[in-house]
Amino acid sequence: MNVTVIAVGRLKEHYLQDGCKEYMKRLKAFAKLSVIEVNEERCSDHPSDNEIQNVIKKEGSRILNKIPKGAAVIPLCIEGKEFTSPDFSSLIETISLQSSHICFIIGGSFGLSDEVKSQGKIKLSFGKMTLPHQLARMVLLEQIYRAFSISNHSQYHK
Repeated sequence: MNVTVIAVGRLKEHYLQDGCKEYMKRLKAFAKLSVIEVNEERCSDHPSDNEIQNVIKKEGSRILNKIPKGAAVIPLCIEGKEFTSPDFSSLIETISLQSSHICFIIGGSFGLSDEVKSQGKIKLSFGKMTLPHQLARMVLLEQIYRAFSISNHSQYHK
């Protein structure tokens, strides 16, 4: 299975970098993982609605250019569906029967464009609370690792 994570921005905090590296290392046992970072669009400290929409559009265009052909796309967004870890594992198993490539997408500070969201038949949410997009990356990598661990009857998920 090929898993791609497309994320807006770079990880800045060392603890997030370390956490992501750990789960990326663990995932090598189950899948070929690649993380693609697209540039975060800069804006003013107090952006107008138009400026926010411009940021979302530009980041969305960068994301769309990086989605692997034929991949099952799962954007992360607040209006997405929440899954338990076992259900998320089942989702990945089901997708793997139809596609050998899954692409998760994490937007920037203002979220994802509608065009990016429309690429996914399934949208994923970690809940109604807002997470910093850099932290969401580490949570996503851990949950992907947990999903593969569940599928492979590992002791990780207890």
